[in-house]
Amino acid sequence: MSDASEVREPGSYPQRRFRRPPGACELLLVRHGESAPAREDEPFALVDGHGDPELAPAGREQAERVADRLASEPIAAIYVSTLRRTAQTAAPLAARLGLEPRVEPDLREVYLGEWEGGLFRKHVAEGHPAARRMYAEQRWDVIPGAEPTEAFADRVRGAITRIAAAHPDQTVAVVSHGGVIGQVLAEAGRARGFAFTGSDNGAISHLVVTDERWIIRRYNDTAHLGLGFTSTPEPPT
Repeated sequence: MSDASEVREPGSYPQRRFRRPPGACELLLVRHGESAPAREDEPFALVDGHGDPELAPAGREQAERVADRLASEPIAAIYVSTLRRTAQTAAPLAARLGLEPRVEPDLREVYLGEWEGGLFRKHVAEGHPAARRMYAEQRWDVIPGAEPTEAFADRVRGAITRIAAAHPDQTVAVVSHGGVIGQVLAEAGRARGFAFTGSDNGAISHLVVTDERWIIRRYNDTAHLGLGFTSTPEPPT
């Protein structure tokens, strides 16, 4: 039976509303909340070589606001990376929905080589020549020892493909990192590498994954955060 939105007068052709294609998966891509600041005398703890700061107080508030925004969505599963800032961001939403977050290791942030542990933020803030080159060339692997750009793209693509294949006709929340979300959307939009890098902490992007293509429906939605939590784009991690 058709709903009212599908009823039209003979000879008239209204604009069509988007509907999730059969078998597709909708991904709500959430960037983790703001994490603790990097300090020169106190490098971040590392997990498998990746910096692993916890959420800052502002990040915990952002996590609560994400939960407020998404608690009424028909979310079938929540995925996080191996890094605690994603698990801490997902926790309020998981509690409200009664879901146990699933860890997908390939959702972890791009590996920053010699700049892990907080040095990435320092070098970007100070305008390090390699940081300037990184943005000019839109490649992470100009950083000494960083993950090759193609390898990063391959693992992120694999993670998204696996999650979507496990949840046809469902909506899933994926709490991940700025670099990862930027890579996902750049691939979906066939854009340059950093075109979507730098979303706000706690922002929501929306992707529909079909067998044929990835469809961007929303990017960097911060309506739930309020003006006090949005900013000019910051580097990932």
